[in-house]
Amino acid sequence: MKSKTDRIVKYFKYALIGLVTGTANGLFGSGGGTIAVPAMVHLLEAEEHKAHATAIAVILPLTIVSSVFYITKGYVDWDLTLKVTAGGLAGGYIGARLLAVCPEKLLRKIFAVFMAAAGIRMIL
Repeated sequence: MKSKTDRIVKYFKYALIGLVTGTANGLFGSGGGTIAVPAMVHLLEAEEHKAHATAIAVILPLTIVSSVFYITKGYVDWDLTLKVTAGGLAGGYIGARLLAVCPEKLLRKIFAVFMAAAGIRMIL
């Protein structure tokens, strides 16, 4: 059985990961997964596939909260939203299917390449 201190540390990690993920998602419009996945794998020792799937589930409510704020402030381009959502729905389905069959080591490498490419693109 874990001690009270261990449980407190564990809940602190949950809260910290959630806070940082939510802040990134709200501020940048995305990016929560790039924080949540490595944090769950390394800090919470979650299995890679479960961390990716859990990050998606975590990001949904965060995105809803951010969306309400942006919609009420009039920041949303609805024409663009509808067009991108159509492709995003198909891509989300394909990605979820691929996650189910992708080996953990390959998944980690693909994720690292996407993170590195995003970082380089933002710097340039």
